[in-house]
This record gives sequence, C-alpha cells and structure tokens, in this order.
Amino acid sequence: MSQPLADRWRAARPAVAGLHLDSAACSRQSLAALDAAARHARHEAELGGYVAAEAAEPVLDAGRAAVAALFGMPDAEVVFTTGSLQALNLLLDSWPGGRTLACLPGEYGPNLAVMEAHGFTRRLLPVDDDGRLRVEEAGAELAAHPPDLVHLTALASHRGVVQPLAELAQLCTELGVPLIVDAAQALGQIDCAVGADAAYSSSRKWIAGPRGVGVLALRPGLLARLRPRLLLAVSVPGLTAAQRLEFGEANVAARVGFSVALGEHLACGAAAVRARLAEVGALTRTVLAEVAGWRVIEAVEEPSAITTLAAPPGVDVGRVRAALIARHRIVTTAAGPQRAPLEMREAVLRVSPHVDTTAADLAVFAAALTEVTGG
Repeated sequence: MSQPLADRWRAARPAVAGLHLDSAACSRQSLAALDAAARHARHEAELGGYVAAEAAEPVLDAGRAAVAALFGMPDAEVVFTTGSLQALNLLLDSWPGGRTLACLPGEYGPNLAVMEAHGFTRRLLPVDDDGRLRVEEAGAELAAHPPDLVHLTALASHRGVVQPLAELAQLCTELGVPLIVDAAQALGQIDCAVGADAAYSSSRKWIAGPRGVGVLALRPGLLARLRPRLLLAVSVPGLTAAQRLEFGEANVAARVGFSVALGEHLACGAAAVRARLAEVGALTRTVLAEVAGWRVIEAVEEPSAITTLAAPPGVDVGRVRAALIARHRIVTTAAGPQRAPLEMREAVLRVSPHVDTTAADLAVFAAALTEVTGG
C-alpha cells in the first residue's frame, strides 16, 4: 500500500541531487507548489502585488481550512505567519493573562527564549526516561497548581519521541487550562486533530511547503482573550483580532505555495502519509542499528520518521554531517544541545526521511555513515 504513495510523492518533485534525509529541517517541495508560488510572483508583476493578493484569497482560504481540519479545529481562525517561532511570539505577545506556563523539560530552545522574553515563568511537566509526558502525574500537578497556559511541543526537534497529545488535550479541557501545541514537527507526521485551544506550525517540514511561512490556529475562546499589540494594526479601524495578528508585509507567493502543499497532503491522505512515515521511521532505525559505534536513541516502533543517533566517543557530529554532504551528497542535521537546553547534553545526528525513502537509500546512508565516521 505504501509504494504507490512513495512513487507518487517522488514523481511530484524535482529529482534530488543526492540523498535527502532531512525533512525535519526542510522537505522537498513539489513541482506544483513551486509552480504555484512562481505564478503568483509573476501575477504580482503583471497585475500589481495587492491585486494579485486579492485574487489569491480563495487559495489562501483553502489553505486555512486545511490547517483547521488537520488540527481538529473547524471553528478556528487561522493566521499565516513567517514560521513557528513568529506564531508563538505573536500568541504570547498578545496574551493578557497571567504568566505561568507549563511545558516539558525537552522544550525547544528558541521557544524557551520567546517565553522568557514575554515574562513567563516555566513549570516543568513530569516525563519518563524517554522524555515522554507522564499524563497521570501531569494531571495531578495541573489540577493542584493550574498554570495560566500549557504548552506542548508534540514532537521535538532533537528526538523522535511522540508525545501523548490527545490525552493532554483532553486533560486540559477537563481542567479548563488553555493548551497551545507546537506542531512544527508534528503537522503531517502525527495526528494533530485534538482540538487544542491554539496550535501552530511551519510550512517547510513534513507538509513540504516553502520556507518563510507558517500558521497559527486559534479557537474562538482563546482568540477572544487575546490583545494583539502591533501598533500599526491597532491604528487601522475595523480589523478583527485575527486580522491584526496577520497584519503587515507578507510573502504571499510562499503562502500560496504552502496552501498548495497542504492540498497535496490531504489528497494523498493524511492518515496514509502518517502510516508511511511511521513505517519509514521503523525501517530507518532497524537499518541504522547495525552501524558500528552509533546508537539509535528511539525505539524501533516509535511512530515517528525522526531518528536520532548518539555518536561514538570522540566523534564530532557536526563534522560527520559536513562530510556526509561533501563526500556523499547526503543531507542530515547535527542537532546540538541548544535545541533542548534543559535536557540535552551532547549533540546527536538527526535523520528524517520522507515517504519516498527506500531500504536501498538507507543502506547507502549506513555505508556512508560508516565511511565518514572512520575517516
């Protein structure tokens, strides 16, 4: 069942120059998404930028609707952003309430910086040895000492462990605590349709859209509480809260490309894509477990396409990544402790193939990794 999906995904894209195992950083865009963005840029030159933007609204609305569906938030307002970090910044900057926020010890480093910049005090939720939330213990803590907000990164940047997103969403609903979901790595890879109060993501990862664009989805109850503070937007009469959040200069062509990528994702079948990514992740971990000296961190059956590898003693992960590119044209990520500063101590090599990756591809990578490690 997965091979037609893999073939379809591969055929929809330009041929790759080497081996791309870095979808958690930036997936390969399709020809349709590239063409849609290019056509919009041409329309800006032909018609004028603002006229072209008005003409693109049906495509952008379709993109917003796709995001709302994937997040299980049919009543949400969806705001385009420049990416995940801006989405979180907009949300926390507009939050008028108290400043206590519960999150995981493995929280993404830049997210922590945004939280600190907006004066939030962190409360760390309990996790197991894999960094996965302990839902029952978290429920007891949240009930005893409710924070103003709960923030969950559903799938981290530095480790392919899937968090119990649906269980936490149900718990937060029962306790009446707003839940914000960072779905930068989760959207398109795991089921995010849990009806959180707010969720945000980027375009360039598993949905395989352009760089420089993202989304923030807000349910009405939370949106009504926000007070967007952008001065220029405040001076424009008649804007809704969502419009004030989205107000300003924008790369509309990138938003169009993202919307097309979302449509392609839904056309492939979101559940089918998730199943194939889990299958590829298991295959990746099985193959890489045989590479001498490197240790696969995630369990084989973890339903994620992200695999992280701990290096042999004395091996510099950054140098390995660079050598893989220079010698073999294989793209991966060297993930340093700054990605999760409350939890990480050493860098890992992150491998994140998409649905078109084959066992033969992974065998090529394993051989290349052995060669550059020895070299």
